[in-house]
Amino acid sequence: MKSDGLLVAAKVSKVFGGQRAVDDVSFALARGAIGGLIGPNGAGKTTLFNCLSGFMKPTAGDIRLDDQPIAGAAPSRVFSAGLARTFQIPRPFPEMTVLENVMLAPPGQLGERFWANWLRAGAVAAQERRTRDAAMHWLDFVGLSALAAQPARVLSGGQRKLLELARVMVAEPKLVLLDEPGAGVNPALLDQIVDKVATLNRQGVSFLIIEHNMDLVMTLCSPVMVMAQGRLLVAGEPAAVLRDPRVVEAYLGDAA
Repeated sequence: MKSDGLLVAAKVSKVFGGQRAVDDVSFALARGAIGGLIGPNGAGKTTLFNCLSGFMKPTAGDIRLDDQPIAGAAPSRVFSAGLARTFQIPRPFPEMTVLENVMLAPPGQLGERFWANWLRAGAVAAQERRTRDAAMHWLDFVGLSALAAQPARVLSGGQRKLLELARVMVAEPKLVLLDEPGAGVNPALLDQIVDKVATLNRQGVSFLIIEHNMDLVMTLCSPVMVMAQGRLLVAGEPAAVLRDPRVVEAYLGDAA
């Protein structure tokens, strides 16, 4: 029977030598949710993201997106299946324009095949126009259309996070993993990122967000999942989770 969860992880572990960076983690994220993943530094959050998105192969466990197995699949295959991710420190191609950075994102473009540029030139050109239009749409959505022709190196840290959001959205993902979207972002741009995520969610996009900014988590996320020492401690509604003594000890106490 097909699971109700859009993303389902079952007993996922990742071991480096003798260290269990992710230790038997299981959860289900419902379609349409904005999940939050919190925990102290070194809890295993980014390693879990890497396993979910194909950047690392889990040592054990099963991961399914829309009931399709993706554990151990290459990042390109996971991306094509509908799961996209951003990184804590965005790294756009600095000398390419902002528009070109977004246009690179959609998988399976005809122009990437050498023979297609000769044998299907019309189809390649038509697809490129559609990709350009979609890229401009998403740049406009995130407020970067005025910088479309500028090299990506001119963007601030917050603007680079907005660029990453445009880059993943042009591929029309079902689920977006956001790795600390609030880190190093000024309050005005952070409000913009929160607004864009909420808008996309209302349009049907699901999210799972690693974040240390508790205001952002409380504003956007439900459920909230807490990791510590590689394990999933607790998951639930944000207010209840943040009152849990295990969370206070493992996360909030660590940050104090």
